[in-house]
Amino acid sequence: MSSPTADGSFHPRRLDELPTPALLIDADVLDANLRTMASVHPGTALRPHVKAHKCTSLARMQAAHGHTSFTCATPREVIGMALAGLGTDLLLANEVVDPRRLAAMAAVAEDTGARITIAVDSIETVTAAADAGLASVLVDVDIGLPRCGCAVDDAGRLADRASALGLEVRGVMGYEGHLMVSDDRDDQRRRVDEAVDRLLVAHAAVGGEVVSSGGTGTHHLHRLRPGVTEVQAGSYALMDSHYGAQGHPFGQACHVVGTVVSVGRRHAVADVGLKAMGMDHGNPTTEAGTVWFLSDEHVTFAPATPVSVGDRIAVVPAHIDPTMALHEEAWLVRHGEVVDRWPIDLRGW
Repeated sequence: MSSPTADGSFHPRRLDELPTPALLIDADVLDANLRTMASVHPGTALRPHVKAHKCTSLARMQAAHGHTSFTCATPREVIGMALAGLGTDLLLANEVVDPRRLAAMAAVAEDTGARITIAVDSIETVTAAADAGLASVLVDVDIGLPRCGCAVDDAGRLADRASALGLEVRGVMGYEGHLMVSDDRDDQRRRVDEAVDRLLVAHAAVGGEVVSSGGTGTHHLHRLRPGVTEVQAGSYALMDSHYGAQGHPFGQACHVVGTVVSVGRRHAVADVGLKAMGMDHGNPTTEAGTVWFLSDEHVTFAPATPVSVGDRIAVVPAHIDPTMALHEEAWLVRHGEVVDRWPIDLRGW
């Protein structure tokens, strides 16, 4: 049995020693997912999105599979990746106008030699990037998701302004996030083609070597279609039930293990609640039974077979990204044994 070390920390070796709720990653399933994606989009054809796991240890595994460029969602992710020595080519695929955070990214680029590129979609974001001393931008284009991104017709004007301020304009990006999940594959393909056509029109006005788009839900479509130079998939590494229902060739590598703490006449309760599980895509699932609802610290479920207080259950998140952000650490497991502890070290903004 594991015991506290000299520094007071605890290093479990068996699954039944883990304090719950605990975030578990199956090492073999993870590696299979990484190999599968690398065979579809090798090297820099994939720019893995670290927002999906917020973990530099996992990013190192992606780098070991040949991916040397990464997508980030927050300045914290950019800075953490650069400080971890993973700054060969970092894209902040998000608009930022906070001068302190922009300056912090510029400083870490100078200190580490990291190549940092940020998305811009307005004169204000272009000016903020230049004022902070950042070197490179991608023009973010609205290709259908009502979020960030400039109009197609504005892309060239923003690129010209960025160039005039001394910024390198590397190309364009656009995210068809509204098309990641679809019950009609033919309709999804048609609509993705239309979205990418808009992005390519913008690219013709902007120039540069990068056309960045896509995600886990559309990664297979970009393999068949010319134009996009890199895909920003992230969830494929760990997966969740939302993407798992779409038939993609990736296994469920991550779940949260909980302990049954109460058993009623028709239901049971385990210690995996809202503070341990992203819920924006609906309830999680568990082979232990049917989930009724989650509260702050609990999941209430109808057991498929009788359970007892103290039993462990595995709960699969419906959305992996916010689930990862709720945990400070992940436990890497193989064949029922704990083999490593990975800090979720890119949390925060």
